[in-house]
Amino acid sequence: MSGAALGLEIVFVFFLALFLLHRYGDFKKQHRLVIIATLLAWYLCFLIVFILPLDVSTTIYNRCKLAVNSSPAESNGSYVTLAPSKQKCFKPWSYIPDGIMPIFWRVVYWTSQFLTWILLPFMQSYARSGGFSITGKIKTALIENAIYYGTYLLIFGAFLIYVAVNPNFNLQWNQLQTIGIAAANTWGLFLLVLLLGYGLVEIPRSHWNGAKRGYLLMKTYFKAAKLMTEKADAEENLEDIMEEVRKVSESIKYNHPLRKCVDTILKKCPTEYQERMGRNMDDYEDFDERQNSYPSEKSLAKLHKQVIYSVQRHRRTQVQWQILLEQAFYLEDVAKNESSATRQFVHTFHSQEPENKIIQYFYTPTVEWYWECLLRPWFYRVLAVVLATFSVIVVWSECTFFSTKPVLSLFAVFIQLAEKTYNYIYIEMACFLTIFFLSICVYSTVFRIRVFNYYYLASHHQTDAYSLLFSGMLFCRLTPPLCLNFLGLTHMDATISHKNTQPTAYTSIMGSMRVLSFIADGFYIYYPMLVVILCIATYFSLGTRCLNLLGFQQFMGDSEMTSDLIDEGKELIRREKRKRQRQEEGENRRREWKERYGNREDSTRSRAVHTDQKESSFSETNANRPLSKYTRSNGRTERDRIELLQDAEPLDFNADSVNDDPLELDSGR
Repeated sequence: MSGAALGLEIVFVFFLALFLLHRYGDFKKQHRLVIIATLLAWYLCFLIVFILPLDVSTTIYNRCKLAVNSSPAESNGSYVTLAPSKQKCFKPWSYIPDGIMPIFWRVVYWTSQFLTWILLPFMQSYARSGGFSITGKIKTALIENAIYYGTYLLIFGAFLIYVAVNPNFNLQWNQLQTIGIAAANTWGLFLLVLLLGYGLVEIPRSHWNGAKRGYLLMKTYFKAAKLMTEKADAEENLEDIMEEVRKVSESIKYNHPLRKCVDTILKKCPTEYQERMGRNMDDYEDFDERQNSYPSEKSLAKLHKQVIYSVQRHRRTQVQWQILLEQAFYLEDVAKNESSATRQFVHTFHSQEPENKIIQYFYTPTVEWYWECLLRPWFYRVLAVVLATFSVIVVWSECTFFSTKPVLSLFAVFIQLAEKTYNYIYIEMACFLTIFFLSICVYSTVFRIRVFNYYYLASHHQTDAYSLLFSGMLFCRLTPPLCLNFLGLTHMDATISHKNTQPTAYTSIMGSMRVLSFIADGFYIYYPMLVVILCIATYFSLGTRCLNLLGFQQFMGDSEMTSDLIDEGKELIRREKRKRQRQEEGENRRREWKERYGNREDSTRSRAVHTDQKESSFSETNANRPLSKYTRSNGRTERDRIELLQDAEPLDFNADSVNDDPLELDSGR
């Protein structure tokens, strides 16, 4: 089993990252390089979280081997004996051979740092650029990132000059590397504590509120009112941009040098606007350079950028509106079915997507009623209590993990108890649950936050390229300090435990933080205590209240603006519900009419065909008889009546020939 667990987790984490990226990104419309870069960033970050428990169990086993193989005198020197020297060490099932983990961590860490500090910022500017060629987009990205990269080079150059001039510093390459890692981890830890303080409170509270049907329904009404405003604004913005595109398309004719740029912009527009502009455009007029002033390529690139943004925003609001409607209808159905005496869940509208037959077989209306109306609220309450307990343990450990005598961090206590008995499965499970909960608190906040319309992770394939790349940057910057914080909570970091024991492979890659003592003994230890203040602020919704005072509508139960938006959203949902009911009633009436009168129409058509056959045979028998004008008109009128019953195509009229009846033409011939 050596290395098998590592291989399985590598494959599992890859498909997990691919599934999440497929939920938020759009593989068909977005650029392949954007998808690959985001997938690689997410994959490496998730991989660190899943592999770190294996590193902990392997390190504990290596410590045990060193303690058993060393003499008592040696055990007091390089390594501390954690168990009696005669105790036998059992190899864990997930043991990773020596030499693999250091190489693995080195490749993963430096690849993620290259992504977050160099490649992803460049690709963000490239994705947002409105250039019409690869060279133009690269040039725009380099110009936008010149200040970004120049700032880091200036700081690093000033630091190197200071070290070279000062004789007290004799830093080697490994120490410079450690200083760079420490600087990156310090920036990540600063953001990590902010996101962690929000997630530790908001995740248990959201699950507790999930058990309140009235709360969820009111919040959905509130979201509907806000989303309708955003949707109307997106439609208005799209109309304005399309009007500018129309003017540019009419001014720049087919033989203008910039016509290719205009065609590229038109391809990014919605189909209905393309058809409308195509009908109103006269490409046969030549352009005259002396007649009008034409836009420059730079202004067209700016317009191209605005078109991409407005179309993406319009599409996203449309999809989110439909999803929100389905959620509102479902919550209203749950509220109605709670008082059902039959205990059968009845939906107001049938699902538009085909359901799986296996799910239909097991998830019957009775099972759905028991789950939605009885079991689900209690399940959410129990889950909220469990998550709140984890949050309290994390807050306590963050404030006391620096204490080694006595050990106050609960996570360190759990790991040390399991380490005495070498219960590797328990160690890996405890480590995995701890770091997984920390990751959920941090990563879920990254998925929830929204910076106006510049950064927003929207599900159902509605996230733009800029937001995907930005999320990859955040993950790569947050994951290394998150793992170091986890190792500090469990006292697996020698900087925290102050023990001269064998470090984990991950800690050895990070280097010794003793090079910067004010960071190792100060910032890394005391800054995480700030999570207590952030949790208190989140519990009392101080951030939400501040945003509400600044004019950003937030859901607050005691606010008059919130009540008005809830009423507005309720009316919008009611209006959409009536519209959908009328559509379904119309479809049902058409279906019933077709089922009721479909057979009669078929029989009428068959009788018409039979009559036409009789008329044809009668005309053939009397083809040689001279027919008068009136006889021809009467016969043609009868045949026209039969053709109308048959829904036949009308015959072409020939004004030059009086005898235009096909039957009579044949008889004349």
